[in-house]
Amino acid sequence: MLLAEANQTSEVTFILLGFSEFPDVQVPLFLVFLTIYTVTAVGNLSMILIIRINPKLHTPMYFFLSHLSFIDFCYSTTVTPKLLENLVMEDRTISFTGCITQFFLACIFVVAETFMLAVMSYDQFVAVCHPLLYIVIMSQKLCASLVIGTYTWGIVSSLTLTYFVLALSFCGSNVINNFVCEHSAIVSVPCSDPSISQMLCFIITIFDEVSSLFIILSTYISIFGTVMKMPSTSGCQKAFSTCTSHLNTIPVFHGTVLFLCCVPNSKNTWLIVKAVSVFYTVVIPMLNPLIYSLRNKDVKKRFRKLMNHPTLFC
Repeated sequence: MLLAEANQTSEVTFILLGFSEFPDVQVPLFLVFLTIYTVTAVGNLSMILIIRINPKLHTPMYFFLSHLSFIDFCYSTTVTPKLLENLVMEDRTISFTGCITQFFLACIFVVAETFMLAVMSYDQFVAVCHPLLYIVIMSQKLCASLVIGTYTWGIVSSLTLTYFVLALSFCGSNVINNFVCEHSAIVSVPCSDPSISQMLCFIITIFDEVSSLFIILSTYISIFGTVMKMPSTSGCQKAFSTCTSHLNTIPVFHGTVLFLCCVPNSKNTWLIVKAVSVFYTVVIPMLNPLIYSLRNKDVKKRFRKLMNHPTLFC
């Protein structure tokens, strides 16, 4: 029985249609996505490098930021190379193992980013509302525990969803009208009933969104209340400048996730889903390092120093 199931699985393939409906724009799209991926990889890896080699940036805020950059780089690398391949190759098939692996890894990094942003909001809350106790509260042990917990929950969520996807039966070639092996696309083509897997994915997504947004909103309500009580204008401006980059990131990420949850997965909305999925999987990992680097004086200063003294990379 196990041998029969293994043989059946080995014969299953998926066809990622991607943007094959628009043959005239395949090359332009390839160049655009290649440029975005290059900026994403260089931006996130540079952010990690700048933070790691500069002792002045060894603070909890930059520690979390380096992990956010790592997550964005890994997420983009999980999705974009296959997208680029499908834009220039006529064969758009992906093996069962490859599709499930892509889904498993992408799920880990999406969930990890969801809660990493929540962790960063808690860090902002402590920095603004309890500045004198910041070093004590945000200890190395707590920071490490928060990061480990974020990755752990991402792995647990991904393993759970992947297990129930693997429990489904697939037959032969399965056409996926998307460029990535995401959950709704995979469960739309099995030979067996995917209702349990769909319900579980819905529950986990709602839990992640509600819990992370509750943390973010509650921390920023406290931050706003503290800032309004500050007697000096300079203190208010400094507090708001500390949170600006993070506040720019939150609506972009969560707004896209919530939009995808609200859009029905039907033939009439496939183009919208693809466009939003591109923004979610390809563009957002590029935006985060740009947002944090362009609005962060410390990062810009260190980046200029490295450009003027490239030997510091050694």
